[in-house]
Amino acid sequence: MRGIAWSGLWALGLMALAGCEMAPLAPTARPVERPAGVGPSSGAATPSANSAALARYYARLEADLLNRGLLRRDGGGPDTPYSDTDLARNFERIAFYDEYAQGAGFRPSSGRAGGLRKWDGPVRMSVEFGASVPEEQRVDDRAMVAGYAARLARITRHPISAGSSRPNFHVLIMGEDDRDAALARIRQLVPNAGPSTIEIFRDMPRTIHCLVVAFSGEGEDFTYRRAIAFIRAEHPPLMRESCVHEELAQGLGLADDSPQARPSIFNDDDEFALLTSHDEELLRLLYSPDLVPGMTADQARPIIRRLLDQRSGGPV
Repeated sequence: MRGIAWSGLWALGLMALAGCEMAPLAPTARPVERPAGVGPSSGAATPSANSAALARYYARLEADLLNRGLLRRDGGGPDTPYSDTDLARNFERIAFYDEYAQGAGFRPSSGRAGGLRKWDGPVRMSVEFGASVPEEQRVDDRAMVAGYAARLARITRHPISAGSSRPNFHVLIMGEDDRDAALARIRQLVPNAGPSTIEIFRDMPRTIHCLVVAFSGEGEDFTYRRAIAFIRAEHPPLMRESCVHEELAQGLGLADDSPQARPSIFNDDDEFALLTSHDEELLRLLYSPDLVPGMTADQARPIIRRLLDQRSGGPV
């Protein structure tokens, strides 16, 4: 699934993802009001020609991937074995590196490792829809995000929930016809977001299926305080669910992809649509209390080895 993640100063992690230059986030005492066109409206207008064409494109793409045996939903099996050595290597690549350069839109990163990034407080997810999204799709997508948030909480043993009245992880499911409302909402959520952040959401090519941007607070360059995931409403159900799985997991701190990661959604080969057993292991490692925000790969390496040895009863 071609998603994206972003990290940077004040903005950590473009995970498609991206980061941005911005002033410190000010805490909010109540949810930010939604602009017109975003919210619980039960109706949906007839899609524009652009939106309808995009929906047809993604439907054909999903059918092609499925015909080639991709977008697997089995989480991995006997044909995709992995060892603790694989997990350690893949965790380091995915957790300490960025797919895209900080503050540079969709330009690839320099390839240098950074510090570990994660949330240290509760993650409260909410789902917002554009006016173009039909009510029946909203019902399904809310249930899907809520179920996945509960699964992420079980895996990480970190407080992660959906449906909060004080969200800090905003999941925007919107179509091409909602683009203006989406940009207005993003500006409300992150008033000091720099131009590069806004451009990411405004100028997404169709090859970018979804993305998430995570933000830190002042003086907390490696601790997430807010995140925005953008999921295209035009996706057929499986691709939409795949985007949710990838972006919400990447928005927790697994910002990069690796061609060596298998079975994994953190791999641009589209073999797996949904979070795998391998990916669950990466999330467990990330949210071990022994790994703290800002830790370097060199500092984390012996801890990761010890955690994996404890899990498996010895080196593998």
